[in-house]
Amino acid sequence: MIRVLVVEDDFRVAKVHVGFTQRVDGFTVTGAARTAAEARSMLAAGGIDLVLLDTFLPDESGLDLLRELTADAIMLTAACDAATVRTAYARGALNFLVKPFTAEQLADRLVAYRHYRSVLSGDRTLSQDEIDRCWRVLHEGDRPAAPKGQSAVTLRLVSEALRSAGTPRTAADVADELGISRATAQRYLAALARDGAAEMRLRYGATGRPEHRYRWAG
Repeated sequence: MIRVLVVEDDFRVAKVHVGFTQRVDGFTVTGAARTAAEARSMLAAGGIDLVLLDTFLPDESGLDLLRELTADAIMLTAACDAATVRTAYARGALNFLVKPFTAEQLADRLVAYRHYRSVLSGDRTLSQDEIDRCWRVLHEGDRPAAPKGQSAVTLRLVSEALRSAGTPRTAADVADELGISRATAQRYLAALARDGAAEMRLRYGATGRPEHRYRWAG
């Protein structure tokens, strides 16, 4: 479970952000801080993996706090000027989401972050392809838009899993790799096949029941 600290000075907005985060599988909010001082106290106790951080705090800028963090951070802020964005990324923010945003927009970034952490788990040595994949999961924005009702990040993750596999994959294969349900994987794979990004072939097993297998078409 990924443990999250929400840092937001408006308690009503903080409550909304907590609610959005708690809806996403694999995340739990361990606390909400309204000032940088409160955030430091909670962080000092340990056990925080990710900070959802506002820029405008009553005692100091969230950008100053960002510089001190050892936990990962995603900025959730109304500040969208170029200097703020540059500073946030320079000081280690993994993503930047401008208020107001929807639950789905935050969920997209959290799902991407969850996948990023899964690739970087443990102390093993990573290949260059894996390192590049982590970066694309967090930042690449040139994929096709997801169909209505689907998550753009989940679509990118399924696309990347299929493209990097090199061999045909089933919905169960993709679901196991990404930590999503088989039904969700099947829905996104079918959408990719309809759009021509993937090829679908039927394979008949011993029981005679066909198995859908997908290969990246590129």
